[in-house]
Amino acid sequence: MISTKISLILASLLITSTLFDTSFAQISSGGFGDSPFERDFGDVKFLDAYFGTYNNKIEIEPGDKNVPFTVVFANVGTQDITGIRGQLSLPFGFSSSDGPGSIIFANSASNSLAGENFHLTFFVNIDKNVKIQQYPGTVKVDYSRLRESGIRTSFSDFNFKVTGDSIINVKALNPFLTSLQSNDVIIEISNDGTAPISSVDIVATNTQTEIASTSASTTNVENVVILESNWDVGNIEPKSSRFLTATVYVPENLKGDTLRIPLSINFHNAHGDQQTISKIVDFYIKGLIDLSVYDVSVVELSNTQMVVGEIINEGNIDALFGFVTLEGLGDSNIKTTTQFIDEIETDAPVPFNIPIEFDGQPKYGEHDIKITVRYKDDTRNEVFLPYETTIFVEEPSKDDDSGNIYQMMIIPVLVGAGIGFYLYYKRKKDQINQGSN
Repeated sequence: MISTKISLILASLLITSTLFDTSFAQISSGGFGDSPFERDFGDVKFLDAYFGTYNNKIEIEPGDKNVPFTVVFANVGTQDITGIRGQLSLPFGFSSSDGPGSIIFANSASNSLAGENFHLTFFVNIDKNVKIQQYPGTVKVDYSRLRESGIRTSFSDFNFKVTGDSIINVKALNPFLTSLQSNDVIIEISNDGTAPISSVDIVATNTQTEIASTSASTTNVENVVILESNWDVGNIEPKSSRFLTATVYVPENLKGDTLRIPLSINFHNAHGDQQTISKIVDFYIKGLIDLSVYDVSVVELSNTQMVVGEIINEGNIDALFGFVTLEGLGDSNIKTTTQFIDEIETDAPVPFNIPIEFDGQPKYGEHDIKITVRYKDDTRNEVFLPYETTIFVEEPSKDDDSGNIYQMMIIPVLVGAGIGFYLYYKRKKDQINQGSN
């Protein structure tokens, strides 16, 4: 009887132990939260998940198609594994490149040695309405151990990010440089994409030794002087810009050429990976037009007072389509008058002379005036050079007026006397000819 009771107690303990073991196994395999896949034990460890290939993470943005998505694992088991096959579960808005409703599969092309890493690359379409943010995902990996039959399965939950795409452009705010002088240059570095870039560092490189496939130099920056060549820009947010400043001196022999300044841009992308890209900013080098106005005075020519002066061009290229405009300043009533002087060459002064006309009654004495030289440079941009000075307009002498009046009266008298003398001489000659006949 006692032995029967002992046997019943042992049987009860054995049954209870079996129930607890089974319950513990279910908790162990199912304690990953809700998942679209069945949970089984596996011995691969999830390491990372990102858009891109194994050795190259890429930035992506909503609307991209057939984008590689890589998941990296470690074989933490003691045996090599083979037959690796993956299945990916992503939120709404992400689908297989094979089309909506298709399962996202990937196969590994090789085995994974014990203790080594391996990866699976899936190809995904991203809906245009997906936001740039972090998302959850789940991956299922089926594999087999070498020298072991059957298939094992591993599940991993992870987070991944839709980064956006950074697009870096460079341009000069003023793409024109002038030879024979220092130029203050402003270069705009813009991020026209949807992903931020950080720790931006820019270097103006000298590629004199870099030869293109055409055996021609890729830039002539080695022929100019750039006082600043390295800029620490910092961060550039999407749809924003930063500006670089530099001082560039261009020699005379580069006038009319295009200066190409190569920039090496180092930055960290949205994945935090360091990147380096090259950009070129172009400038057109203008000739130098350096005009001066001098020797402005008033002279009288043919009883007309005129403002005269000279213009000298100390640059290395002619000024085109030149005009000189005279205008009065303050209470001066000198009329505004313009004179065309054509090209202003570099080898000799160009004179101008503008008659003085008044608006209303003439005012004599000092007049404040402005001489404006208008011309076009070699890029056909119009330039204005103002020059202000004071002139003295003299009042005509009254003696000169009476002398003029006397001259105007005496001239007809002399003409009439000449005509009378001529008629008298002709009449006498006719009479002598008649008497001789």
